[in-house]
Amino acid sequence: MAKKEEGLECSFCGRKKAETDLLIAGMDAHICDKCIEQAHGIVLEETAELATKQLVPDFKLKKPREIKEFLDLYIIGQDDTKKSMSVAVYNHYKRIFQKTDDENEVEIEKSNIILVGDTGTGKTLVAKTIAKMLSVPFAIVDATVLTQAGYVGEDVESILTRLLQAADYDLKKAEKGIVFIDEIDKIARKGDNPSITRDVSGEGVQQALLKLLEGTLVNVPPKGGRKHPEQKFIEVDTKDILFVAGGAFSGIDRIISKRLNRQAVGYSASISDDRIDEDNLLQYIVPADLRAFGLIPEIIGRLPVLSYMNPLDAKTLRAILTEPKNSIIKQYTKLFAIDDVEFTIDKKALDFIVEKAVEYKLGARGLRSLCEVILTDAMFELPSSDEKKLHVTKSYAEGKLTKTTLKKLRAAS
Repeated sequence: MAKKEEGLECSFCGRKKAETDLLIAGMDAHICDKCIEQAHGIVLEETAELATKQLVPDFKLKKPREIKEFLDLYIIGQDDTKKSMSVAVYNHYKRIFQKTDDENEVEIEKSNIILVGDTGTGKTLVAKTIAKMLSVPFAIVDATVLTQAGYVGEDVESILTRLLQAADYDLKKAEKGIVFIDEIDKIARKGDNPSITRDVSGEGVQQALLKLLEGTLVNVPPKGGRKHPEQKFIEVDTKDILFVAGGAFSGIDRIISKRLNRQAVGYSASISDDRIDEDNLLQYIVPADLRAFGLIPEIIGRLPVLSYMNPLDAKTLRAILTEPKNSIIKQYTKLFAIDDVEFTIDKKALDFIVEKAVEYKLGARGLRSLCEVILTDAMFELPSSDEKKLHVTKSYAEGKLTKTTLKKLRAAS
């Protein structure tokens, strides 16, 4: 019997039983402990690659230049922001899938992002487009409804409830998603000094967000907060979730102007010779301006990538109407084509729509509202008629956009 055991060997590497610490027998074969360890390593590596394939299209994370090229298809202008976002997103997901070296491991920190810009300039669209490209869960949350724990409103943990829902409650998928926190400027504290009294929707919310942004284990109510107190919590790890915060920060331009010493006082006061674009002061924004506005230093540190959105001028608005892959005019062309109606529009009509959007400060969102007003009657009548062509001229657009309608649009924006 002993001689028979001595003759046994590993069917994979050929080691004799005496050369191994452990030799496991199967039906018609044997495997040694060394081959088991090696096979286990291969399984782990293949599993990690499979996870990457499931998360990223073509199982390969695109380079920053490729990410920006994808953003260019959907977003006009904002090149500085698109570059910053592309690099931050690339570094974030590269960090997630890095091969760890236990002997000399360098821990890469998260690259959360904060975007500053007027409403309608595309802050949400940038984050949404990147999530679409990567096929990762994406959730938009409004910071204005968040309050400190124990007060009426939503707790900070409810942010992750939205992400879980977007991932169809697939925990692993949700833990590599993107969260866009809108209206982050609305939770700025009221003064530059730490709050003495309770500021339940301001500084307290910022404090509660800190651990979430940095990365921690959070007990999340899957159905929302207080309406289902009996529900079981889901533990979510936020260390691989990318947070993008956005806000208009109305009035921060005055803080930037003051820092740049743009306020000339007295007859002999002089302004710096440096050329500063007075119409777009946001391009000079620095973290100190956010602190002066009311964000606490700790939260600014956890949103290290700071970028800005340029204001939309007439040229940019004109391009937004027709150039992106999903431009407003292309959407209406598709809508009419479904009813076999050929839709065309004059260049002068497009210029007129842009002119009104600029005049009434309606922004990019206003372009859609203006087009909707102009085309509503046609979209109501044509599907039931035999008419198969619609050509919109400037006079047609002027006839549909009455002064009363424009006032309503301006009030709603």
